[in-house]
Amino acid sequence: MNPVSIPQENRRWDCLSLGEVMLRLDPGEGRIHTARHFQVWEGGGEYNVARGLRRCFGLRTGIVTALADNPVGRLVEDFILQGGVDASLIKWLPYDGVGRSVRNGLNFTERGYGMRAAAGCSDRGHTAISHVKPGDFNWEWIFGNENGARWMHTGGIFAALSATTAEVAVEAMDAARKSETPVSYDLNFRDSLWKSMGGKARAQEVNREIVRKVDVLLGNEEDFSAMLGVTVKGVSEEFVELPIAGYEEMLRGMAAAYPNLKLVASTLRTAHTASRNSWGAIALVTAAPGKPSVFAGAEDDRIIHVPQREIEILDRVGGGDSFASGLIYGLLAGKGIEYAMRCGVAHGALAMTTPGDTSMATLAEVERAIKGGSARITR
Repeated sequence: MNPVSIPQENRRWDCLSLGEVMLRLDPGEGRIHTARHFQVWEGGGEYNVARGLRRCFGLRTGIVTALADNPVGRLVEDFILQGGVDASLIKWLPYDGVGRSVRNGLNFTERGYGMRAAAGCSDRGHTAISHVKPGDFNWEWIFGNENGARWMHTGGIFAALSATTAEVAVEAMDAARKSETPVSYDLNFRDSLWKSMGGKARAQEVNREIVRKVDVLLGNEEDFSAMLGVTVKGVSEEFVELPIAGYEEMLRGMAAAYPNLKLVASTLRTAHTASRNSWGAIALVTAAPGKPSVFAGAEDDRIIHVPQREIEILDRVGGGDSFASGLIYGLLAGKGIEYAMRCGVAHGALAMTTPGDTSMATLAEVERAIKGGSARITR
């Protein structure tokens, strides 16, 4: 593993995300199958990271995606603009009037409570972004001298949308690496997306190639197992026990198998109930002495562990994405890997206290949570 350095701030974006943005339809305290009204949000595994970096941490972010050009697509765009994320790189595809070939994705999500787990039902077949193919985005212009990004983020959800989206992800990563832009990738396994595309076997085939082009790899124990065929010793299918020694062994195995990786991080979640979880994270990082790195002060093969802490959940969706944006913020801000990990865990925890996929937290709240501040009223 070698260190990764962050480009200077003279680039157009601090972070660019590549992925799908859908409308999330939320029945609130109710169930999808009995709902009579829904709250509407925007969301997407890769987009949520850019949104969190912009709204909570004040960084300049953009989303590379595609939408069908109809009122629903323009509603998604309006959400993106309200979130402060640069929407100028959206690729608009003509709408055929009924969505036979191109449409915008919908994601119905209920939050769960107590013994009733959160549940989701996606309606995202043939969406605009699933049609993109290599050559559809001018990556040389996006990452070139006229623009540029200090960080690029994408993930396994985007790679699973179609046979061509994984190719687009690789194309984008190659262009980013050519411009010395670090690349992060969240494995984000979704069984529903891979089911009709060859299942876990195909997911592993695709992602093992993609990961060879990644600097910072993120996920959880299920992601590493399903997407890369890597297991964590001592972890049951119910994820009741999360043995740290097993995670350390898994992370070191990942570093050995993929020497291009600079940081491998896994969130640690034990779901006691839908509304009471234990939440933390663990990472492996290596920094070569004497070389500039975002991981200032890190020792070779150093494990950074933020122990699990019991938290209360309102809406768990997007917690992992908010962990990613908090981690990336800490690295881009030059605050070191220890801070970055604590920031990711704190931001993820706060994001799960509010409805919707995206973070509503402020940087002051994140800083307070990092320091172990209480929930006593502020007024």
